[in-house]
Order: sequence, then structure tokens, then C-alpha cells
Amino acid sequence: MLLTIVLILFFILLLVGVPIYLVLSGLAVMVWLVEGNPLVSLGQQYANHLNSYTLVAVPLFVIAATFMQRGGVARALIAMASAWVGRTRGALGIVCILATAVFAAISGSSVATALAIGAVLIPAMKQRGYPITFATGTIGAGGTLGILIPPSLAMLIYGIIVDESVPRLFLAGVIPGLIQAALLMAYVRYYAVRYDLPVEEPMDRQEFITANLNALPALLVPTIILGGIYSGLVTISEAAGLSAVVAMIVSLTFYREIRLRDVLPILADGVRQTGVIIFIVLAALTFAHWLTGAGVTRALVDFIERMDLTALEFLIAANIIMFILGMFLEVISVILIFVPLIVPVLLKLDIDPIHFGVILVVNMEIALLTPPVGLNLFVLKSVADTGIDKVIRGVTPYIGLMLVLLVFITLVPSVSTWLPDLVFGAR
Repeated sequence: MLLTIVLILFFILLLVGVPIYLVLSGLAVMVWLVEGNPLVSLGQQYANHLNSYTLVAVPLFVIAATFMQRGGVARALIAMASAWVGRTRGALGIVCILATAVFAAISGSSVATALAIGAVLIPAMKQRGYPITFATGTIGAGGTLGILIPPSLAMLIYGIIVDESVPRLFLAGVIPGLIQAALLMAYVRYYAVRYDLPVEEPMDRQEFITANLNALPALLVPTIILGGIYSGLVTISEAAGLSAVVAMIVSLTFYREIRLRDVLPILADGVRQTGVIIFIVLAALTFAHWLTGAGVTRALVDFIERMDLTALEFLIAANIIMFILGMFLEVISVILIFVPLIVPVLLKLDIDPIHFGVILVVNMEIALLTPPVGLNLFVLKSVADTGIDKVIRGVTPYIGLMLVLLVFITLVPSVSTWLPDLVFGAR
């Protein structure tokens, strides 16, 4: 009875617009009190969940992304990408995908990637006569690479929930991320030729060299993060700390779009964003702990057994559920609500958690572009100062391409698992 009431309240509160962290934490407190447990034990649950070395990486990656977003890194990466593809028709569209792919390897956040690249490229694309729908759609789709190409906050949080190797998860996103970037660039090229988009003026040799040299400090951050992790010199948390320090130094000393007086406000902003994420994580994990104790996960496993679903059939059903959830909830909320419930099912059906992690993240990339709650849509609406309908029209072809990628990754697990198995050995 209590379970039914809790689930009904959960959906009602979400539908009326109550923030997800209040829904989860409020319901957690309610069930604790109804079952006669002292609130001090709820505090102990929070403390147990906070006692995670990996969780320390979350605020540090967020702070690094905030420095990179505001510190001039995006301009340097765009200039470098332009140096390589500037003579191609529709070059600014291809530059967008290349720049978002590299920025994704720095920020770990889709919204930060779309915002940083969009703020620079959308005015440039408008000036060169690119349709606003194409400009916003390309940047929105490219921005989603922020949670697929490592480091990825979504992968990090998923790894914490399923107790899976974060370095393996990071590597699992590399090949799918490159495939996605290639698909997006192929569409940009097709659109550019079909609609006769402009060709940019070529750079001379000195400009080419300068643009590439100027981008080298920005490339230090992904080099330190990924090189440190996979060389075994640093842990995930230590790499996150290094990335935050290097991002601050690069932004202050090389690109100089922020000053010393900006450091504390940027740190405060990063901590504020982290506070929201951590609070959602704690509330969701506590709520999931209660659901497990209430027998929901066991009932779900039993239901799967009675349905006699194969692994592939379950993955198809999970994709449909995640797509629907992604239309109404933001990324971290979907991960924290859905994943704890289906972990026992993954084990029962012998589905590799690494493979499922990539499927989940690609679904969340699509969620960032689907109304009514797709965050990238609203970021681009604000940056481009245009109607949300134009942004939605712009991203629609890219959603189709990403659905193709999702089907491919679902059917071919080795796309996700080959590189982690190559580096760390098959399990």
C-alpha cells in the first residue's frame, strides 16, 4: 500500500513541476517516518553515500568545466578547428562538431559544451548567412558529445551507482563518440552542399600555425585527465583535481578572458552547481535504497523472468522507457531513478554494465534534445535569441541520426566494450 502511495505521489509531484531533488528527498523523509525509523538513520544513509572517493571527482570536474567555459578555451578550439577545415563548404558547421568534440573531452558536460561553443559560433554563423535552425541544431547535437566523450559526468555518476570501473566507462564512450561525431559531420556536409552554404576564406600558413599553437594550452586539460588516468599515475578524483587547477591556470595565464577577481565567483558557481547534483544523487540513492528494501527491484526481476525476455528484448524495452523518461526529466534524474532499479536485471540477463552504460548515455544525449525538458534546447534558445520552435526544428534531423547510432550500439556491444577490453583486458 505504501509503495503504491509513494509511486503515485512521485509522478504527481513531477507533473506539477516540483524540483526532482525535493520530490526524492521529501519522499525519502516521508517513508522513513511512516515506517517508524528515526531521522538520524536517514542522515546515516546520506553519510554512507557521501563516503565515496569517486564522488569527490564530481565537484572538481564541474569547476574545471566552469573555468573552461568562461576562460576563452572555446575560442581557441574553434580557431584550431577552422584552421583545419576552413576551405570546406559549410565549414562553420564542421568546425562546430570538431570543437564540441574536443571541448567535450575537457568539460564532461553537455550543457557547458553547447553554451561555450554556441556563444561563439552562433553569432558567426548568423553573420555568414547560415539558417538559424541549422546553426542551433548543429551546436545542440554537437554539444551532446559532452556526456559521451570522456570525461563524462553522466558516466561518472552511473559508475558510482553500479559500482563499475569509471576508467572503463570513460574508454567505452570513445568509439561511440567518434562515430557520432562522424555522423554529425556527414550530415553537415550533405546539408552544406545541398543548400550551398558559404566557403570560408583560407588561412595563410602563419595563421594556421598560430591557431594551432594557441589551442595547445586548452588541450593540456584532456591530456592530463586521460593521460593521468590511463597511465595509472592518478586516480579519477586526483585527475579531476588536476583538471580544475590546470583549467584555472590556462584560463588566467594563456587566454586571459577571466581575471583573478573572477576566480572566487567561478568557484562559487561551480560549487553551487555541484551542490544541486550531489543533493539529487543523495536523495535518489536513498530513495532507491528504500525501493530495494520494499521489494520493487525483486519484483521487477521476477516480472522479467515471467515475461521470459532475452537480453536484446530487455534492452529494446529499456531504450523505449529511457527515451520517454528523457522527454520529461533531466539527465542525472533519469540515471538516478532508473539505473538502481534495473541493475539486478542486468546481472540476471548477463548484460555487460559497460555496454549498458553507453546505451544509457546515448539515450541521455537524445534526451537533451527532446522537448519539453531538453536542456540544450533552452540553452540554445537563450544563446541564439530565437524561438524554441526553430531550435526544435534544427535538432530534429540530428535526433534521427542519434537514434540510428543508438540502434547500432544496442545491437553491437563490442562497439562499447572493445576498447576497454583492449586496454584493461577482457573480463
